[in-house]
Amino acid sequence: MNKRIALKTIGCKLNFAETSTIYREFSNRGFDIVDFNSKADVYVINTCTVTANADKDCRKAVHQANRNNPNSFVAMIGCFSQIKQEEANSIEGVNVVLGNDEKFNVFEYYKNYTESDKIEYHSNLDKLDKFNSSYSTTERTRAFLKIQDGCDYECTYCTIPLARGKSRSGNIKSTMLQANEIAKTSAREIVLTGVNTGDFGKGTEESFFDLINELDNLENINRFRISSIEPNLLTGEMIDFIAESRLFVPHFHIPIQSGSNKVLKDMRRRYQRKLFAERVDKIKCVMPDCCIGVDVIVGFPTETDKDFQETYDFLNNLDISYLHVFSYSPRDNTKALEFKNIVTHTQRKERSKILHALSDSKQKTFYDKFIGQERKVLFESHSDGKIQGHTDNYLKVVVNGNVEMVNKILAVNLTQNKTECVVGEIL
Repeated sequence: MNKRIALKTIGCKLNFAETSTIYREFSNRGFDIVDFNSKADVYVINTCTVTANADKDCRKAVHQANRNNPNSFVAMIGCFSQIKQEEANSIEGVNVVLGNDEKFNVFEYYKNYTESDKIEYHSNLDKLDKFNSSYSTTERTRAFLKIQDGCDYECTYCTIPLARGKSRSGNIKSTMLQANEIAKTSAREIVLTGVNTGDFGKGTEESFFDLINELDNLENINRFRISSIEPNLLTGEMIDFIAESRLFVPHFHIPIQSGSNKVLKDMRRRYQRKLFAERVDKIKCVMPDCCIGVDVIVGFPTETDKDFQETYDFLNNLDISYLHVFSYSPRDNTKALEFKNIVTHTQRKERSKILHALSDSKQKTFYDKFIGQERKVLFESHSDGKIQGHTDNYLKVVVNGNVEMVNKILAVNLTQNKTECVVGEIL
């Protein structure tokens, strides 16, 4: 009987792509992949430490693995293991702790493990200089392709440069090879992921713009989507290209983090809100139907009531489609800890609630624009006689259908806005 492995990803789509690469190595060596809730011989937890909640999820995953099988081999890998090595090493039931510099060697650590030893691996940030390419194939319809890693920015609230190291990427040739591998699978859509995706090619003669030009020629893929891109790296040239692109869809996710220039300066972001507004205006000028998602942080230590109101008014007046709202979470070894914190936990919760309501309103307005129209939908899942998927511009659509329609792109008449999704009829 084959040994069984269960993998859990906490955090971003970049982690998801990397977990899939580790999954393939174990699968190629004869392991059966099982759900993380099942009994397995090996549990691999790819961790995150962006927020305190992410830290909590990492610890809970270890306890869950030990409940499922107390005699299993449990590996904690990734960002939590990189930054909080001592804490990770102290968690009962963990057999090996690997940071981002060693996470892709987890099979070798498992193979060489003896029950008398607990491996306390101490990660070395200086060793985070290699780019490990990764892509996911565990979702039938969509694949996540890692094109970049690390970050050279010094945002005062963020530990990612400590967890991931300096910005680095592969080259266009190697990235195209990975994309062509995905094109041989059943995936219809590829999502480009990275820590700072638009930084692809930094320090070389290649650029992110060069890469998307090449990817737009790929055969046997229907769509490309950019997971997230910094506003200062999203150029007018790039926006114009995507507007006329063969494969890239009209959907951007752009972090702003605050609508107050004062807070943006305290965060050490590389732009002010004027630039952000210009990017949104440019996108909507050439792609009126484009979906624009925005990341925003509430409760940064120096965010006054006036600053928050500026953020609300700025976002309210922007032609954007939805928000991802994060409450500020204090992180060790960040400059933000040096600021006097004037925002209470209660204020953070209230501000988050207000922006979530704004996001719901923005999404409803965006969805309303397309009622009565026809859009093509890539269907991704089936449940109880319904199929669900997304349009090119990221409307979530639900229609009556069967499992045979999953992973097909079908024309749909959009009939009703349910706020959380749009109901439609297949044409």
